[in-house]
Amino acid sequence: MSSPYTWSHLSWSSDRLSYVEDGQTVSRLGVDVSDHQGYIDWEAVAADGIDFAMVRLGYRGYTEGALNTDAYAAYNLEGAQAAGLDVGAYFFSQATSVDEAREEAAFVLGLLGGRTLEMPVAFDHEPIVGVAGRANDVDSATLAACAAAFCETLEDAGYATIVYGNDQDLARFISTDSTMLGDASSRARALPDALGGREVWFAAYGTATPQTSFVFRMWQYTNAGTVAGIDTSVDLNILLPAA
Repeated sequence: MSSPYTWSHLSWSSDRLSYVEDGQTVSRLGVDVSDHQGYIDWEAVAADGIDFAMVRLGYRGYTEGALNTDAYAAYNLEGAQAAGLDVGAYFFSQATSVDEAREEAAFVLGLLGGRTLEMPVAFDHEPIVGVAGRANDVDSATLAACAAAFCETLEDAGYATIVYGNDQDLARFISTDSTMLGDASSRARALPDALGGREVWFAAYGTATPQTSFVFRMWQYTNAGTVAGIDTSVDLNILLPAA
């Protein structure tokens, strides 16, 4: 499977990225935020050319596994939507079983409280580097089953979903039993099957064009963006047009 996008259509202006076809920008620019950004002036964010926001709702601890609410989740959801941005959400998973993934999804639904979202809810499952995280060694089949359980629970409640990860994170969803993992095109074909055809939110920084075999819809292209209304550096994302 090859990307449906032509990367020469990407256009940079400082840290702002767009995708241009026939002289028209057909992409959208977004931020993803958590309590790490602290208080955000969402009206200023919207006035600075940002189209959407992905808001962290919470996370599971990587040691004991407790479920936690992001301290700014409610404020960011309300503030971003009130400012006219399209809003989605994400949850940092450390699920080690389907039951835990469903528990996380139920937790997310409770935090959303029926709120309408314009963007998807993302399943974000990452190993904890340098620490013996509880979910670091989850096998590929279990990880894929966790993603499916989380996403299906949200989809049954009427929300769109997406799966987040960098190249290494996404490779964890592919069975290590495959004899073709070293082949880029085979890896690209295997991922949609592992994710049940769900779209991917890809993370990679420091490159002018994406360097991955995986097909994705949204690219988190920097973690050092500067946006009015946000006092810290912030992740910037480009949402590409539907293929």
